[in-house]
Amino acid sequence: MLELVEYGTGVFDDVRLTHADRLLLADTALGSRLRVRELSGGRVEVTAYQYVGTVRLESCEIRVRPKYLGTDLDVLRMMDHAWGGAHVPLPAVQGFAGGAPNLRDLVCLMVTEHGERLLSHGVRRDYLAVEDDLRVVRGRLLPDRQLLRHHGRLDRLACRFEEHDADITDNRLCAAALAVAARTARAPAVRARARRAAGLFAQHAPTPPGDVRAALSTLEYHRHNEHYRPAHLWAGLLLSGGGVDDLFTSGPLASRTFLVDMNRLFEAFATRLLERGATGSGLRVDSQVRQSKVLYDERTCRSHGSVRPDVLISGLRAGGPLRLPVDVKYKLYGEKKLSPEDLYQAFFYAHTLGRLEEGVPPVCVLLHPGDASVEQGRVAVRTIEGPVTARVRSVPVDLRSVLAELAGPEPHLVPARLFRDVLP
Repeated sequence: MLELVEYGTGVFDDVRLTHADRLLLADTALGSRLRVRELSGGRVEVTAYQYVGTVRLESCEIRVRPKYLGTDLDVLRMMDHAWGGAHVPLPAVQGFAGGAPNLRDLVCLMVTEHGERLLSHGVRRDYLAVEDDLRVVRGRLLPDRQLLRHHGRLDRLACRFEEHDADITDNRLCAAALAVAARTARAPAVRARARRAAGLFAQHAPTPPGDVRAALSTLEYHRHNEHYRPAHLWAGLLLSGGGVDDLFTSGPLASRTFLVDMNRLFEAFATRLLERGATGSGLRVDSQVRQSKVLYDERTCRSHGSVRPDVLISGLRAGGPLRLPVDVKYKLYGEKKLSPEDLYQAFFYAHTLGRLEEGVPPVCVLLHPGDASVEQGRVAVRTIEGPVTARVRSVPVDLRSVLAELAGPEPHLVPARLFRDVLP
């Protein structure tokens, strides 16, 4: 087991990569998430980026732990809150006989628990269009197929009809994820539970889902399958190898790697907290909305492009309009100065999108992990003559404390407090 923290680099002895390992590591999708370089003397250098999880090679297993959180279970809690709550209690580390589980096993456990829950309530069935050759007409006769395949025969009739079946996409995704959990979970208890649930689900949905990206993108939720939504989220996460956005198709990379992009996860987590915190304030929280009026081509008199802040808070406050762009960065700015690149972007958002009361320079907020006890950073931009034209405020989010409070008796206080801290 080779272990390091995100954004860290480690050199490990007595590791000899196999040919299959080198082929896997040469994949560009993995290379942008984890870099492994062979050194002389049977050593390897591993460099981690903002991805946490595990990569299983033939020669070793690489485990990347979160830097700003306590355990992999905290990452699971962040996922659960970012998705709006899975309505199933999260596992406790004490329940694993072999010590603290890795992130992949925790997700395998969530896939299994949701699968068991669906089985206990009865899996969903739906009507599917089926074409088959029958002895009697059922549904609709297909004359073209009948002519081509059974010309002159009356004992074989080509028909199209609807079958009320459980072998639908809703169940195929769950069955595929359970099969992966049963095959790849390291914790014996999780693997045993996943095998039992996978065997039962396979009886209902034996057909593979195919491309996970296509299957998830075509799903539409309604009152009949809304209860499948959290199961599909965990299933998609496991089947994609940890990719929340850029889902891999099935293959060796997805089955042997599980790496979660903490940048995207922190952005989704912080956005969800702000959305909850804005409840009852009269202000609106929009995430990733393109603004096409900011960049303007004067030659063609058309939009030159669009900008898309992570979050834009807008509405009326104290009788006047308010617009506050928020840029979410997964960087520990409590320990270092704000980078020029992030400041340039934040000042651009402040100048073009920000608006406070009359006479007050616009503001953009940089939301980042950090110690809440540290004083918030403030950087102003001003003209050569001296007047301040915009400000950037850095607001830290103490992830460990926030997650602990969200698991406490009054979780609703956390989003409200963060929303107050962000507002000027």
